[in-house]
Amino acid sequence: MTAPDHEADVLRAGVAGNATDVPQPAAETSLDDAQRLQLFVYLQAPEHRTYLAIMRLFTSTLLADLSAGEVAAALAAAEREGRVAAGESDVDTVIDRLKQLVKWGNLVVGRRETIASSIAEFQHGSVRYQVSKLAVRVQRDVDALLRVPEGAREVSRELLPAIDRGLAGIGKALSDALAAERHDPSTKPARQARERLAEQVTTVFLQHAELAATVRDFYAYLGQVVTRHQLAPDEISGFRNLLVEYIQMVVEDVLRHTETIAGSLAGLTGVRGELLRLLGPADQLGTDVERARGRTPADWQELTDWFVDAPGRPSQVAALREATARAIGSLLASVKRATSGGGLVPGRRGELLKLAKWFDRADESTSHRLYAAAFGLHSARHLQPAPDYDSDNDKVPWRDGPVQDVTVSVRSRGDRGARGRTSRVLDDPMTEETLLQQARQADQRRSAAVAELAEAGADVGRRTLSPDALGVLCELLTLAMAQRDGSDDKGSALDPVHRLRVTIRPEAGQDTRISSAAGELTLRDTVLELAGDGGLPDSEAPARGAAR
Repeated sequence: MTAPDHEADVLRAGVAGNATDVPQPAAETSLDDAQRLQLFVYLQAPEHRTYLAIMRLFTSTLLADLSAGEVAAALAAAEREGRVAAGESDVDTVIDRLKQLVKWGNLVVGRRETIASSIAEFQHGSVRYQVSKLAVRVQRDVDALLRVPEGAREVSRELLPAIDRGLAGIGKALSDALAAERHDPSTKPARQARERLAEQVTTVFLQHAELAATVRDFYAYLGQVVTRHQLAPDEISGFRNLLVEYIQMVVEDVLRHTETIAGSLAGLTGVRGELLRLLGPADQLGTDVERARGRTPADWQELTDWFVDAPGRPSQVAALREATARAIGSLLASVKRATSGGGLVPGRRGELLKLAKWFDRADESTSHRLYAAAFGLHSARHLQPAPDYDSDNDKVPWRDGPVQDVTVSVRSRGDRGARGRTSRVLDDPMTEETLLQQARQADQRRSAAVAELAEAGADVGRRTLSPDALGVLCELLTLAMAQRDGSDDKGSALDPVHRLRVTIRPEAGQDTRISSAAGELTLRDTVLELAGDGGLPDSEAPARGAAR
């Protein structure tokens, strides 16, 4: 029996008895966030083992195109091995599971002409399923997550010199590609030069992605273990070696290569436009395509931010140093708690674990005797001290009675003696009033400085600014310069409270000199513009601060 696709849909609907049950092909539209999150639903479903086996079947080969019967045959082997529940390989059950995966967006329905010897065979074989692109990524990440061990992940330090050499190679490959393009862009050497450039860029970004992933995973594990309140002596010794030796080696390698990597990135900043132009999208793929990393300005900015600090935006290298310092501080605090009188006494933890093991292995009568011997509460039903009044509550078992809070001193040292000195008084109205007065004075000084700058406007180069006004101007100048990608770009910064905007733009031969009581500030080849008197100017004439 053969039938085209549309006849197969009608026949399947008639056999099933309900046309709405026939899975329809997924519409080729962009998915929103809620629809994309549906791709993870099968991981928490009660039949997640079956769904995992089905998705692994579809993602194990390229261009998998399977029918319900083929999926059922594959699940039969998994059912015999106990990897899926009994009955999950039944064809009707498999069809329900496949329809549900289509509904979630993990699978899409394919179409194919079918040759069948019976209606049942036609029904089961005419509907084909393929896996969606995003579902492949989800399943790949799931399998990778299930294979990850619980311990620390080694940092790929060997990628740092490779990234350093790769960035230097990008500069050389870019020069060769530009030279070949100027000679004749359609020749074979020009195409080969562009291919070598693309190879260098892809390799560098893949290496950096692997390095960043290993660093994040390692420090995530480190933060998970060093912040625990209780650590055994052997754990403390192991983490000490990890922090003192391994982390020090990682940080030293990162700092040693950061300077040269930052220099290479700074050299590529001026030619980034030519670099991205040569790495333009392939004509065969069109414009709506997910490109490899390193083909957009955002990718290069992310790579630069990983190694290079910016005003108000520390790099990941700085974050790595800070995280290392915090980890060492947490380890020292754990060692102090374990070895001083203010924390758990070394050896008490082992004794409590041994007692818990005895309780776990004892029967009911032995547990009562063990409890009486360990805690000295012979024939007691309640853990609370004697009440202030005479009463008897023997009808309520001690496990169901009210809970008695045990202080940290009793838990850690076994006594109720007070430790430490008396805490200081938190309510200090005089200090509070002093701080408020200082804050008001600082706000008044800043308001006066901003008003002075706004009044100066275009004549800022012919006036002598006060120290406060010069400080506010320097602060806004720093923020304006940080907004520029290069020295030839325009930068702007705004004081959001007092509505003063400072704009700087390059202009050859135009110097801006600003005088103050502390000295003179000169901006070479730069025009300074000040705008703002209570509102944001949109089309006001620029006020040049150039003065001789």
